[in-house]
Order: sequence, then structure tokens, then C-alpha cells
Amino acid sequence: MTDYEVRALGPDTWDAYAAMIERHGGVFGGCWCTWFHTMSWEKEREYEANRDLKKRLVEEGRAHAALVFDGDEAVAWAQFGSPAELPNIRHRKQYEAETDVLPDYRVTCIFVDRLHRRKHVSDLALQGVVDLIAASGGGTVEGYPHDKGGKREAVLYSGTRTLFERTGFDYVRPKGMTNCVMRRTVP
Repeated sequence: MTDYEVRALGPDTWDAYAAMIERHGGVFGGCWCTWFHTMSWEKEREYEANRDLKKRLVEEGRAHAALVFDGDEAVAWAQFGSPAELPNIRHRKQYEAETDVLPDYRVTCIFVDRLHRRKHVSDLALQGVVDLIAASGGGTVEGYPHDKGGKREAVLYSGTRTLFERTGFDYVRPKGMTNCVMRRTVP
């Protein structure tokens, strides 16, 4: 297995991040992992607009991710940020009605390059998020992974409950039909 390295998304890693996204057609219909940054009515839903928005947010320090590198090439990421930076989560109304604690951070999107899947690279990305949050002072972190009871699914943009459990997150409650709330306190 290749030696991977985790680095934070920032202006200095933007080109590697952009190359990975471009290799995969903008990911998830050209989203560029911007869906969670804006509310539905604010989105332009165009590839270039999403790319420009993501680049601007990175330059402003309002888009965060743990990028997994294989040499100089980014091959995976896990996006995280505050609820203010990532307000648009699936099943938001249910989540807000049932929430007991607003987290300091959310993990909203996890993606692995097709050539690096089935190697637990998503574990490295999620652990990278935990490490980056610890380095910036820690806090309460939530993720909203799929909870399909082990059933396979083609697109798992938010990871799986098992992935989050392997990274030390605890199950809190269901969210929607096939997602759940997972939480961890990072010192």
C-alpha cells in the first residue's frame, strides 16, 4: 500500500484538490463539494460557478477539508467546517427540530478517487479531519453518514456509520430514512 499523507485544503493545496475534482467531472454532478456551503435557493448549479465559489471560499478560509495525498496527487478528501460554514445538510428541518447540541464542526462530504477505493483511504481522510480539528483547539464534531445496515450503495458522499465508528464517533440518532447523526468530542 502506498504511503499516504494528509494535508489541509488551502490556497497551497488548491491545485491538487482542483485536479482531483476535475478528474471526476466536478464530482456529484459538478458540485465541487459546494452543496453544503449554500442553501438550495442560493445555488447556481453550474460547474464553473461551483468551481469559482469553492475556490473563493478556500481563499477566504471558509472551506476546510482533510486532503489525502499519494505523492503530489490528492486522492481523497473529507470536508468539514462550522455549522455557519456548512448550513445546508440533508434532512435539516428534522435535524434542527431534534438537535440537543449544536456542534462546533460538521463533516459533510467524503470522496475517494476511483483508483484508490477499497483501501480505507476514507478512514485516513476522516482521521485527518479529527487531527486538523485537534490542532485548531478541538471541539464537538458531527457527521451524518449513511446507515444502511451494511447494504452496498453506489454513492456514499457522507460515508458510512461504520466508517465513523472506526474513527471514534458515537451514534446519536437517525436522520431521515437512511442517514444518522454521529458525534465525537475532539480534545
